[in-house]
Amino acid sequence: MARTLFLALLLACCQSVFAAGQLYRVTHEGKTSYLYGTVHVGRDGTYPLDAVASRALLDSKALVIELDIREDKSFQLALARHARYPEGDSVQRHLSPATLELLVQALSRAGISLQSVQQYKPWLIANLLVGAELDRHGYQRSQAVEYALLAAAQKQDKTVRELESADYQLGLFDSLDERQQEQYLLENLADLADGDSLKKSMALLEAWSAADGAGINAAWQSAISGDSVSAGFMNRVLLGKRNPEMAANIERIMQQDQVAFVGVGLLHLVGDDGLPQLLKRRGYQVEQLY
Repeated sequence: MARTLFLALLLACCQSVFAAGQLYRVTHEGKTSYLYGTVHVGRDGTYPLDAVASRALLDSKALVIELDIREDKSFQLALARHARYPEGDSVQRHLSPATLELLVQALSRAGISLQSVQQYKPWLIANLLVGAELDRHGYQRSQAVEYALLAAAQKQDKTVRELESADYQLGLFDSLDERQQEQYLLENLADLADGDSLKKSMALLEAWSAADGAGINAAWQSAISGDSVSAGFMNRVLLGKRNPEMAANIERIMQQDQVAFVGVGLLHLVGDDGLPQLLKRRGYQVEQLY
């Protein structure tokens, strides 16, 4: 009771100034989890956790994230299995001449040589280019919210649990067939060329930083709407397939830990099939703190 009252008072005092993303409290049969929406990039020198989320993490016994991004070995193994062509093969053999020409132009603008990425599959090159665009505007993967969560958990000597694995996550992208991979690349190249990629990313990041529910919902709608391969993949696979699996894993973890802090990508929290609604349908009490 005292902990709940303290969090309520802290929320009332600090939300308008510090709150970022979305934070939910999930309870069931005396056990509690906090469900926090993250973004996977950040600005150097900016601590991403607001006072309320920091307190919720401090009160938790375990940190749960999609993937422990400190584990580079397992990530490299997953890259080799799902994202790289075998020796002797290259992306040039899997793209049409027109797509390859657009790719070379995009890589040149990003300061990346084709040779350095030629063993990567089209979906990974597309994601790398989007990341490079964000990096040029001051948003880096190395400053992701997950790193702040992991650093705090290490300082507080907390158990860290994963909801997924690198092999699983990269395998989802590798499920795209060759036609879909080329189309996914083309769509991202078009968005990069006309500025839509940066505009969409910035809209999500700005909504997250202001805990702007309407803005977050608009970014989610933009990501899943339309008949593009990218939108369909986001809707059916990256969210539609993973959300129920995440909900089941969170339920399992709540049976193990008295209090857990779960940090997942912000878009997993949005919509009728987002994690809060899925957990409600499983019988959990879910309260949005902001």
